[in-house]
Amino acid sequence: LVPRVGKHDLPRIARSPEAGALLEQAGVHSYLVVPLIAHGEVLGALDLKRTSNPLPFDEDDVVLATELAGRAAVAIDNARWFQSVRNTALTLQRSLLPDHPPEHTGLELASRYEPAQATSEVGGDWYDVIPLSQDRTALVVGDVMGNGIDAAATMGRLRTATCAYADLELPPAAVLRHLDRITCDLEHYIVTCLYAVYDPHTRSCEIANAGHMPPALVHSGRPPALLDLPTAAPLGVGGIPFETTTVGLDPGDLLVLYTDGLVETRRHPIDDRLDVLLGFLDEPHRPLEETCDLLLHGLRHPDDHDDVALLVARAL
Repeated sequence: LVPRVGKHDLPRIARSPEAGALLEQAGVHSYLVVPLIAHGEVLGALDLKRTSNPLPFDEDDVVLATELAGRAAVAIDNARWFQSVRNTALTLQRSLLPDHPPEHTGLELASRYEPAQATSEVGGDWYDVIPLSQDRTALVVGDVMGNGIDAAATMGRLRTATCAYADLELPPAAVLRHLDRITCDLEHYIVTCLYAVYDPHTRSCEIANAGHMPPALVHSGRPPALLDLPTAAPLGVGGIPFETTTVGLDPGDLLVLYTDGLVETRRHPIDDRLDVLLGFLDEPHRPLEETCDLLLHGLRHPDDHDDVALLVARAL
């Protein structure tokens, strides 16, 4: 506490001679600083200066400033802890996502993962591209309901299991059935998942859905549409049968897989958002990286509370 600031005090208060000159020019005549302390650690300081108010700081101001500093320090410490946990979960999440080549046999691919905004925790959304025998490719998008490190770790376990079952050459419905059993053993987790296998020789795509958002399909020369698939229940419910649907993919056709964070908001009907999604797919020959950016920039908002996994495939 420096009740009355003189010229000899300014060098102690200011960070530099230039700052001292500015404080003198502003008419600083009283000064008070209290530390920001949380859990015994000094995080910073609350720096108060008086110019227009002619009264000097006194002991009552010290009490008030100390109370304000104490509350601010706790809030700042909580924010630092939260950001540290979020960074850990995000690092884990990104390390578990695949780094696939832009092309597999008969397919051109592009993908994105975008975490929730800073006010939310990282979730369990994931995508995968798995090469299979006879030039086939499995495309997977899933969403672990929950957030934080636990959801990211569960996502990693399910992604590993999906790769293992894909190697067994099982049809999509059978893969989801096995994943459902695994998810039932995971405490309190429900997971939506879409699993598709594309065969470039027959130009067909087998798809099974476990409670996930419907993929968008763009046939050349036709308007974009959502695939009408048997939805079934999410993984983890147990005992629900899954069905495999076969659709044709001709050269130039586009298949868009995504998680609900791309289209769901707290303010808009989901049907309206899905119509907006289809509106952004009106040009199927647009470069896929450009399509991914367009979907994210056009559908995401600064306050979105969920993360997004996006996988776009074009038949060659």
